[in-house]
Amino acid sequence: MRSQLLMLAAGLALVAGCKSSTSPSGGGRSTTITVGNNFFSPTPDTVAAGQVTFSWSTPSNGHNVTWISGPTTPSNSQTLQSGTFPATLQAGTYTYHCTIHAGMNGTIVVQ
Repeated sequence: MRSQLLMLAAGLALVAGCKSSTSPSGGGRSTTITVGNNFFSPTPDTVAAGQVTFSWSTPSNGHNVTWISGPTTPSNSQTLQSGTFPATLQAGTYTYHCTIHAGMNGTIVVQ
């Protein structure tokens, strides 16, 4: 019985540790969004109003930032393999995606 309790306690500690280390990246308050091969990171993200910079990680197989919704309509990026793309955002929730890769989506909450 004691060994079962020790195993249970160890398992709970492992789960608690995993929860904190693998928590969603939302609320990261990063004004730089990494654009990688089929992902945006962090997403969702929460930032202050102002400029957010999308930065292509190397190597990239070509992605773009195309806005789906938001309180304003920022310009869309060109398809890039490297470099950066700045966007100025006002308060509200913005969703965006890469039109080249299905399922490559992101969300930014601007406060």
